[in-house]
Amino acid sequence: MSSRLKTVDFEVFGRVQKVFFRKCTQEQGKKLGLRGWCQNTPKGTVIGTIQGPPDKIEEMKKWLKEVGSPASSIEKVEFKNQNDIADYTHTEFEIIRKK
Repeated sequence: MSSRLKTVDFEVFGRVQKVFFRKCTQEQGKKLGLRGWCQNTPKGTVIGTIQGPPDKIEEMKKWLKEVGSPASSIEKVEFKNQNDIADYTHTEFEIIRKK
């Protein structure tokens, strides 16, 4: 029996840098049992990928749109490339920092 898994890319717009947004995203992702990554972009957004069961993905999407970190101010979130996947391509939920 294989469980259905989904993957989706996201980009969060607003005041989402230097407000612990990535850390909170990582913590929320782990809490929901999701895998993936997130990182800051040069244009002031946070991008990432989340992978996991469809119901947990939906919970995380709602969190990204409505909650975020306590000091963040989310203007909008774009979700792209939502697909079914046979297996995870990430082993955990990590924060990617620019070198």
